[in-house]
Amino acid sequence: MPPARTVALLFVLYVCQGMPYGFQATALPIYLAVAGYSPTAIGFLGVLSLPWAAKALWAPLVDRYGSPRFGRRKSWIVPLQLGLALACGAAAFVPAREALGVLLALVLLMNLFAATQDVAVDGLAVDLLGRRQLGAGNAAQVIGYRVGMLVSGGLLVAATDTIGWSGLFLSMGALVALAAGFVLVHRETPTPQAETTTAPPAARLRLRDIVATLLAAIRLPGGVSLLVLIGTYKIGESMSDAMWKLYLLRAGWSAPTVGLWMGTYGIIAAVAGSLAGGVLATRAPLPRALALAAFLRVVPVTAQWLVSLGAPSAAVVLGVSLAEHVFGGALTVVMFAFMMSRVDRRIGATHFTLLASVEILGKSPGTWASGFIVESTGFSTLFAIGALLSGAYAVLVLLLQPTQRAPSAIPS
Repeated sequence: MPPARTVALLFVLYVCQGMPYGFQATALPIYLAVAGYSPTAIGFLGVLSLPWAAKALWAPLVDRYGSPRFGRRKSWIVPLQLGLALACGAAAFVPAREALGVLLALVLLMNLFAATQDVAVDGLAVDLLGRRQLGAGNAAQVIGYRVGMLVSGGLLVAATDTIGWSGLFLSMGALVALAAGFVLVHRETPTPQAETTTAPPAARLRLRDIVATLLAAIRLPGGVSLLVLIGTYKIGESMSDAMWKLYLLRAGWSAPTVGLWMGTYGIIAAVAGSLAGGVLATRAPLPRALALAAFLRVVPVTAQWLVSLGAPSAAVVLGVSLAEHVFGGALTVVMFAFMMSRVDRRIGATHFTLLASVEILGKSPGTWASGFIVESTGFSTLFAIGALLSGAYAVLVLLLQPTQRAPSAIPS
């Protein structure tokens, strides 16, 4: 297990990174609806998350530049957190109705700061965590991100009757500023477990050297298989999840009930699953943990299909929904730990960011196709396809597990 201070640091940083997206995905649509904007205008909010999809483009800069004296990763994290706090504070004084463009620009800036910080924090995690610490470290990160989304998209929104929308932004900024103070007192030195390579630090490499090292890691035996595993592990699950809430609403469950099941109970279940995934990734070899988590994930996705064939009770629907969150959360943590174990530590931020981008892009097609499939063939067919793809992935894990790692990867 990593030191408690390391786990706490990663958790706090990911809470900060989750808040901008949680606000954009949940609170901002409500904010704009209250201000009188149309559903069409609100539908374009997804473009504000583009920095998360594009962060791999500037990830080499994070690996290349940084002050060894202040802290290679702190050199990025602290200024980005201060920028995020200032952007939140500025948004508190922007009325949505009169200056929507300014507000949206600030939200885009928040996502840019958070996405770039994510690159640096992932690099910090690669620097700090040894093989047996990957499970706990990645569990802290996944849970922290979910908590950040819950804070900005749930708790602070619920408090707007008291603190107002300006208070929501100021609270977000204050939380990020407090986290920056926590980072400032952190002394950035790799743990003994993490000191596994004599390769020169990436901070001394040129940008073209970083890119060349990244390409060399991908070309290693098993490099392409790794990308395939990462890019396909969520297709079936994301396809089913995208339409599960709509299915429940069409089946007659009320919006408040679905919101309670998915938004509150579901988050709790996902946190529990993330913790379980952290334990699994710590106690079992990561390839074996990944295979087990993939097979377990097939159960609730298949259950979603079976539910859609009949008229299940509330207890059955809730049980299936919670199981999907538990096993999905466990698989996510195990996959992220597996990805981090394959990263070349000399370019940790760049390499892990590339793998994370493949993960994001890989699960998108399932989400995009889900609505078309439902309109063409119905919910049951969609859930059946999701279950088949999840089962196929579990088999794929056994066939394509890459065994080759980059020269400076975290050892097993």
